[in-house]
Amino acid sequence: MNKKQQQTEQTRKRIADAARALFVQKGYKATSIDEIVKATGSSAGNIYYHFKSKEGLILHLLDEWNREWEDHWLAEEVRYETAAGKLYGMAEHLALDQWSHPLSKAVDEFFNLSDKTTDVEERMQGIVEGYLAFNRQLLQKGVDSGEFAIRDVETAALLLDSLLYGLSQHAKRMTRDEALAAYRAGMDAFLYGIAGAAR
Repeated sequence: MNKKQQQTEQTRKRIADAARALFVQKGYKATSIDEIVKATGSSAGNIYYHFKSKEGLILHLLDEWNREWEDHWLAEEVRYETAAGKLYGMAEHLALDQWSHPLSKAVDEFFNLSDKTTDVEERMQGIVEGYLAFNRQLLQKGVDSGEFAIRDVETAALLLDSLLYGLSQHAKRMTRDEALAAYRAGMDAFLYGIAGAAR
């Protein structure tokens, strides 16, 4: 990496770090580009050059969060011997991360805004596609090992994502232990279904 590239990366990091602190402190909507300008000493033009918009900044921070989560999960995943164990471990890891991550509220606020540009919607769709690909890979491991009898991994990955997203919304109003219990119950229902409870 040459000197100019290093300076570019340092500037991007400085802007992203300042934006993260403001989003955590004030929330997404209440943070303005002017406040990010003041916090970084960069011009608004410089911020737009690196991130295109405030939406671009939060999406960059979400990408970083997703990479950190996945790196941490990949280090943890080896602890679980079975595909079912991996699902429970992943759900616990996800519950704890979503429950305690400082950006959770700002990201939720951003996702719930209705006025997004097409390119922002496309980037958000790309993030969701990444979640689905992660789920497919995890479920396929269980199919390949003979542990899961899933005929349609694509649909199962979508159902798993829907379950995890719903749990993340409810977990906001739960204690840490309640969130962990809810995610575990969700994995029970996903893996074993609820038909047995009716018998």
